[in-house]
Amino acid sequence: MAQRPPSAAVLVLHGGRESGTGPPPPGPLNLPGLRMRPFVRAIGRAGRGSADDVLVRQVRYAHRGWNGPRADPLHDALAALDALGEEVGHVPVVLLGHSMGARAALCAAGHPLVRGVVGLAPWCPPGDPVSQLAGRDVVLVHSSRDRMTSPQASQSLTARARRAGARTCMVTVRGGDHAMIRRAPAWHRLTTALVSGLLGSGSLPGPVRAALDLPPTAEATEGTLDLDRLRAAMEGAAPAKP
Repeated sequence: MAQRPPSAAVLVLHGGRESGTGPPPPGPLNLPGLRMRPFVRAIGRAGRGSADDVLVRQVRYAHRGWNGPRADPLHDALAALDALGEEVGHVPVVLLGHSMGARAALCAAGHPLVRGVVGLAPWCPPGDPVSQLAGRDVVLVHSSRDRMTSPQASQSLTARARRAGARTCMVTVRGGDHAMIRRAPAWHRLTTALVSGLLGSGSLPGPVRAALDLPPTAEATEGTLDLDRLRAAMEGAAPAKP
């Protein structure tokens, strides 16, 4: 019996370094790649319970760093999207990236296959463009204690992208960290719900959907949600105290 082609796809982009022209280390030595495996497994399990066939694939980098204007991971992401289109056709894609991978995902979002971006602890330099995000759904998730990348820069990007025509939201993880080790189950559950919801194979949490529907003139804070309050709203419980 022929296998049914996927109806949607998730491309996963792990983190890296600001500079580094060598290839990422192989297998278990590639810690940024290992960090994304629980997300791949969680999204894969959710996809198996859905009526839709969702392909989950990790993007391989030729170089471990962003490398300034070379923007190496961006080109890897675009090449992976082109290859996916040739393989399975025009299917909706959500890009899931962490740190440098989230930056690559945001910059690659103008590709015609991309429906949305979920960025985890994203690296969002203030000069990066946002026009390519027009018409896309963008949800950024950032720890309030992140010392590697800036949650304030993520929040600013959501406002800039919304003014450029994107539908955006930010979720703050209190007590989390850049590596997503602290409160790991919460990161995994939220990310799976976001990816499934953006692909239409699941339901987006109501507060996230409301934030995505904000007008272009909304302030950055209006589209920023607290994970604990979001979970409480989803479960019908009282919000957690700060």
